[in-house]
Amino acid sequence: MNPQTQLGGLRLDKWLWAARFFKTRQLAVEAINGGKVHLNGQRTKAGKEIHPGSRLRIHKGILEWEIVVTQIPRQRRPASEAIHFYEESEQSLERRHKVIEQRRNLGAPPHAHSDRPNKRDRRMIQRFTRR
Repeated sequence: MNPQTQLGGLRLDKWLWAARFFKTRQLAVEAINGGKVHLNGQRTKAGKEIHPGSRLRIHKGILEWEIVVTQIPRQRRPASEAIHFYEESEQSLERRHKVIEQRRNLGAPPHAHSDRPNKRDRRMIQRFTRR
């Protein structure tokens, strides 16, 4: 057994954070409460304990993961180790790569927010409104 894992369960929000799906636990809690994370096909709560074999569906922006939990970590590990905490289905991986490729072909930046101006746009707006 890997010394960095434990036998018991772990809160869902802590696991999502430790597996590096979310940058903070608070973001994980917000996603769970917003219905973006499903445990074994149903909406769940952040405090629900998960165990190896639990099935998760995670929506994050335009991306979606369908995974099975394989390990329960004791602490947050580097991303290179965190990928071993779960197994992703082939269909999920193919769908995610297809969405990324389509977005890349459209020429859209990976995290485009069409309703907010970027730094360059703000500078142009400021130049325009000051004259």
